[in-house]
Amino acid sequence: MLAAGLTATTAGPAQAAAYESSPYGYAAGTTGGAGGSRTTVTTLAALKTAVAGSAAKTVYVSGTIALAGQVDVGSNTSVIGVGAGSGLTGGGLRVKNATNVVLRNLNISKAVGTDAITVQASTKVWVDHNDLSSDRSHGKDYYDGLVDITHGSDNITVSWNKFHDHYKVSLVGHSDSNAAEDTGKLHVTYGHNWFDNVNSRLPSVRFGTAHVYSNYFGNVGDSAVHSRMGAQVLVERNAFAGSFESVTTTGDSKTDGYANLFRNDLGSTTTDITRTGSFTAAPYAYDPTGADTVAAVDTAGAGTGRI
Repeated sequence: MLAAGLTATTAGPAQAAAYESSPYGYAAGTTGGAGGSRTTVTTLAALKTAVAGSAAKTVYVSGTIALAGQVDVGSNTSVIGVGAGSGLTGGGLRVKNATNVVLRNLNISKAVGTDAITVQASTKVWVDHNDLSSDRSHGKDYYDGLVDITHGSDNITVSWNKFHDHYKVSLVGHSDSNAAEDTGKLHVTYGHNWFDNVNSRLPSVRFGTAHVYSNYFGNVGDSAVHSRMGAQVLVERNAFAGSFESVTTTGDSKTDGYANLFRNDLGSTTTDITRTGSFTAAPYAYDPTGADTVAAVDTAGAGTGRI
C-alpha cells in the first residue's frame, strides 16, 4: 500500500521529458531511478517514504511541499518536479552516503538554516534545471547554501539551474581542515547556470577540481568564482555582467587556489588570480556556448519548466 499523498504512475509527466536525456561532465553515466518504480507525491510524509532506500525509483513532486530541515534521498533515485512550479519550501534535500541520484525541475526556496540541496560523501549526482533561491532581506547566515557539495563527494554535475536572491550560493569543500577526506575528490562540473541577485560562492571550491563553463553571472554583490585551498578551477566561456570580482584565488582560506581562464567575457569585473594551475582542459566531451551568446542562452534555458 502506498503512503498517503503518494500515487503510483506508469509514466512521468510530459514536462519531465529530456532536455538533456542524461548528464554530461563529471556526473556522466548517472541514471538515477531509470528502470525503477515511478510515483507522484504531494505531501512531506509521502516524499520521505518515496525517496528512501536504494531501489531504483523516480519520484515526481507535484505542488509545493513545506518542510523544516532536509529530506534524505537514497541511492538510485530521481526526484523531479511536475511542471514549472513544483518543489519544496522552508527546507531542502540531502544526498548523503548515496550514489546515482538525479534532482531535476524542482523549485526549492527559503531553506532556513540549511541548504536547499546538500551533497555529502556521495558520488554520481546530477543537479539539473532547478530554480533555487531564498531572499537577501535576511542576514547572510539566515540561510545556508543553495547547492553545497562536501565530505569527499565526487563526480557531480550542476547544470542549467537558476540561482537567485541568495547570499552564499554553492560551496565545494566545507572546511580548510578537511584535506584528508577531500583531496583527490570533489570533481564538479558547473555548466549553463544562471546566477542573478546573488552575493558570492559561485562556486567557492576547496581542494577539488571544478570546470565552470558557459554560465551567466548577472547582478552579483561580492565575488563569483573562488578557488581556495589548492583547488583547481577551469573558468571557461562564461559571461559576467556588472562590477564585482569575477574570479579570485585568494582570501578566506589559509592557502590560495588555482584558476585558469579561457575565452570568458569578464565585462567590467575584476580578477585576483595569484596562481594559475594545471587544469587547462576538461577530460570529457561537452557542448559549450560562447561567452558572447551565453547570457541569452542561459536566461532562456535555465530553471524549471524547460524539460
